[in-house]
Amino acid sequence: MSEDDINTEEYPTEIHDYLAAFEKSLGSVDEMLKTMMSVSRSELLQKLEPLEQAKLDLVSVYTLNSMFWVYLATQGINPKEHPVKQELERIRTYMNKVKEIADKKKASKLDKGAASRFVRNALWEPNAENEHTSKTPAKGKKRK
Repeated sequence: MSEDDINTEEYPTEIHDYLAAFEKSLGSVDEMLKTMMSVSRSELLQKLEPLEQAKLDLVSVYTLNSMFWVYLATQGINPKEHPVKQELERIRTYMNKVKEIADKKKASKLDKGAASRFVRNALWEPNAENEHTSKTPAKGKKRK
């Protein structure tokens, strides 16, 4: 849309900024799609780990369903009453599962040997010679 097209159309002026932002977002989506389509899917998946492949698939299907949601809204259909809503929820569930798996991979592992050394060294164990030669405080002279 050019500036002239926007001026000739009749719409409330309050939404001009929203329309401009929407147009910019559409341009970004278009560029991203062109970038993704320029590389073959099999070539792209070969370069990724299985977890990253799952993330890419989930983001792709979520984006596609979200765009369909917007399409339904532009056609006057309530997307909240359409099966696309359940599909988006199902995809979110899988995204959360993948996130949990990724978080578990990032979580630090417990080194049992190091932990037992820390505990052993932190606990004081009296030596045999210290027990027998305990010093009692010397009694000083009393002052009057």
